[in-house]
Amino acid sequence: MAEDEDMAVNDLTLGATLRAWRNRTSPAAVGLTAGRSRRAPGLRREELADLVGMSVDYVVRLEQGRVTTPSAAIVAGLARALQLDRKERDHLYRIAGLQPPGDRMVTDHIPPGMQRVLVRLGETPAAVFAADWQLVWWNRSWTALFGDPRMLAPEGRNLVRSRFLTSRDEGKIAAWPVVLADAEASDRAIVSDLRRASGRYPADRRITSLIAQMTEKSHDFARLWQEGAVGGHIEDRKTIQRHGIGPITLDCDVLTDTDTDLKVVIYTAAPGTSDETKLRLSLLAGNATPAPADS
Repeated sequence: MAEDEDMAVNDLTLGATLRAWRNRTSPAAVGLTAGRSRRAPGLRREELADLVGMSVDYVVRLEQGRVTTPSAAIVAGLARALQLDRKERDHLYRIAGLQPPGDRMVTDHIPPGMQRVLVRLGETPAAVFAADWQLVWWNRSWTALFGDPRMLAPEGRNLVRSRFLTSRDEGKIAAWPVVLADAEASDRAIVSDLRRASGRYPADRRITSLIAQMTEKSHDFARLWQEGAVGGHIEDRKTIQRHGIGPITLDCDVLTDTDTDLKVVIYTAAPGTSDETKLRLSLLAGNATPAPADS
């Protein structure tokens, strides 16, 4: 046993590093229940696979060293799931043969402190979007309300594309129709927020290509972009047409982290209203069948 521990300590490979970080990550930290039968000191492989959105077999191959060059998307997902800090995230990128994202690039990495806050939101539907409105994290309640975003390709999880391109061009983030109290104002807020992000990350290819694509393909986006407004998306009021339950009117608040430009989007209902009751019913209905863990 001592020899095995020495080997683990001295093994600096990608697989050994991932095993060490998985073993130190407690289930409670990511919102999972440990249970009495748990033998693993940290996350199980299948739990890590669910959190990242990949197969258990791929986790096994990573840890066994049979895969040594995962994609940037996989590395970003692992860093989020394992709640790595900035230095650890950069180290993970390097041992995977990748260049860590720079300060002038849009980040999908959620700091550990923010992740702890998200876990404490409990059953409140919540999600995190990057500076370019790319969906990077969501909880089970978000899935219960809107459907599982993992059913869409990554490019289909971008809110800007989902809002301004037709269903023939891109998949929709929401599985049920969302009715905005003021669609024009909401669209203008998203575009002005994207313009603000483009000023902070002028060399980021993800933002520049998104803007170029939207300007070319969407007349409405191009019109709003030409207005030149710069601002932030703070709050909105939306009605979710939930199948089998009916319309649910919810407040949508957007909390932006000034260091990373990550946006935490939270849906709540006014206490004591029929909307609060319908929201609870929709979450119960959405979680009635086994759902994937938070991505």
